[in-house]
Amino acid sequence: MENYNIVIIGGGPAGLAAAVAAYDAGERSILILERDSQLGGILNQCIHNGFGLHTFKEELTGPEYAKRYADQVVERNIEYRLNTMVMDITEEKVVTAMNRVDGMFDIQAKAVILAMGCRERSRGALNIPGYRPAGIYSAGTAQRLVNIEGYMPGRKVVILGSGDIGLIMARRMTLEGAEVQVVAELMPYSGGLKRNIVQCLNDFGIPLKLSHTVVDIQGKERVTGVTIAEVDNRMKPIPGTEEFYECDTLLLSCGLLPENELSRNAGVELSRITNGPTVNESLETSVPGVFAAGNVLHVHDLVDFVSEEAAAAGRNAVAFVNGELAQGTDGEIALTVEGGPRYTVPSTIDPKKMTDQLTVRFRVGSVMQNKWVNVYIDDEKVIRKKRVVMAPGEMEEVVLKKSMFENHADAKSISIRVEEA
Repeated sequence: MENYNIVIIGGGPAGLAAAVAAYDAGERSILILERDSQLGGILNQCIHNGFGLHTFKEELTGPEYAKRYADQVVERNIEYRLNTMVMDITEEKVVTAMNRVDGMFDIQAKAVILAMGCRERSRGALNIPGYRPAGIYSAGTAQRLVNIEGYMPGRKVVILGSGDIGLIMARRMTLEGAEVQVVAELMPYSGGLKRNIVQCLNDFGIPLKLSHTVVDIQGKERVTGVTIAEVDNRMKPIPGTEEFYECDTLLLSCGLLPENELSRNAGVELSRITNGPTVNESLETSVPGVFAAGNVLHVHDLVDFVSEEAAAAGRNAVAFVNGELAQGTDGEIALTVEGGPRYTVPSTIDPKKMTDQLTVRFRVGSVMQNKWVNVYIDDEKVIRKKRVVMAPGEMEEVVLKKSMFENHADAKSISIRVEEA
C-alpha cells in the first residue's frame, strides 16, 4: 500500500488550489488524483471570459484560469496522476483507485480532500414525457462538443433551464450560427447570474420564459420539436398555454448536483439541501481528516470562491496532519437560518477553533428585495447588512470575526436571519 499525507480527489480548480495551499503551508507528501486526461477540470471547456477577477485581478478564460493553477502545481513538483478513477474511500482514509498503468491500487492517507466537483441533473430526473430521440443534450455536454470536440449539436435549439451553463450555451450556440429560439425556466426566477442573463440572452434577443417547462418532445429518430407550457404555483402545466417550437436540439440546464457517491461510501454526513457534505469551520466533514471544498460541497457562482474555499481546506488538512487542528465537537454551535436562507456553509462553528475571519456562504430560496441580512450570536445582533436584491441564483455571504465572540464565551446559538428593512 502506498502512503501519502494528503490525497486530493479531483484535479479541477478546487483540487489544484487545495494542493498549492497545502504545499505552501509546508506539506510535501501530496497526491492529486484526476480522472480526466489533463488538470483543470470543467474549466478546460469554459472558453468564455469572466474568470479570475477576484483571484488574479484580471479577466481570464476558463482554460487560462486553470493553467495558472496547473502551472503552480508543476512548479512545486506536486505529484498528480491523470486518467485515474477513484473507486472508494473508507472511513480510515484508505483510497482505492485505478488507471491503465498501475491497475487497481490502495493509498493510505492521513488526510483526504474531496474536490470532485458536481454533475448536471439528467433528463431522467426531470420526467419529461415523449420519446428518447437524438438531439437531447445536457448543456455541459453540448459545451464540450462545441468547445473541445469541434462539433455542433444542432442548428435550431430550445433550452430548458436557466442555469449559468445553459445561459452561456445560448450565447455560444448563437455565435456558432445556431438559432436559439427560447430559454424556458420552470421557476419564477432564473437560476443563473444576472450578468449572464444580460450578456447571454438580452444582448442576443433570446427570450427567457419564466414559469414555463417542456411538456412534450416530438420526434423518434431525432428531435423535431418541443412543446412548452406555463406552470402554476404548484409547478403543474396550465392547459391552453402550450407553445410548439420546431427544433432539432433540446439542451437541458436544470441544475447541478454535487458529486458525492465517494463521500457517502466514506461515511460522510451529507446535507439534504445541498447534497454536499456538512462541514465545520475548518471545512472538515463528519469523518475526521476528510475535508471538502468547491462544488462537491455546494454549487458556487464563481470559480474564484471555489479556489478561496479550497485553499482554506488545504491549509486545514496540513494542520490536521501535523496535529494542530483541535478535534472534538464539544464547542460546536449549529448555524441556524430564518426568513429566507436555505442553508449555510459551514453548518457548524466552534468559535475557539475558527480563524480571525470566517466567510459563511448561503443561498436564499426565492427572490427577495430590500431586506436586512442580520447575524445574531445568542440574541445580540453582530452583523447588519442591507441587501437590495437577493436571488437563488446568486450566492450570499457574511464574514464572521473571532472578536465577535469575545463577549460570548458561552454562546449557544448563531443565526442568520433575513428581516424586513
